[in-house]
Amino acid sequence: MEIFIENIQDEIEVTDEMLELMKKAVKACLEHEKFEHPYEISIILTDNEKIREVNSEQRNIDKPTDVLSFPIVDMYEGVIKSSQGDFDMDEGRIILGDILISLEKAKEQSVEYGHSFERELIFLLVHGVFHLLGYDHDIPEREKKMFEKQEIILKSLNLERH
Repeated sequence: MEIFIENIQDEIEVTDEMLELMKKAVKACLEHEKFEHPYEISIILTDNEKIREVNSEQRNIDKPTDVLSFPIVDMYEGVIKSSQGDFDMDEGRIILGDILISLEKAKEQSVEYGHSFERELIFLLVHGVFHLLGYDHDIPEREKKMFEKQEIILKSLNLERH
């Protein structure tokens, strides 16, 4: 498994502890889903301006958001639907996709919701990972399932909401 984290912002310090917690959270999501294939996920830590640009280009929403997920593998609720073109043949891994997180937005929301920055960051990351795995919150039943899974992971990391 490979988890690539790239920090392209300079507003908020990214510590080694944050990076380790992020990797632990990704692994917890995939272990919870019993995803046993070798995988690759890229996480890009950005600022409000860059995520606004991507949000505008990809979704026609010209404002910053907290997290964006770009799945590469066609999955539905943890099950691979098609594996065509999703493999890194050189490394023998399934490339699940990319997650962009605005650390600025995460910081703003942690203050707004009254919990730690780490809790908000990991919530956004876990949310992004479950999107890569084909979960969504487009209808109430799917939202309930996705959010229950997120809470299980956050609780396992001692980051549940208080």
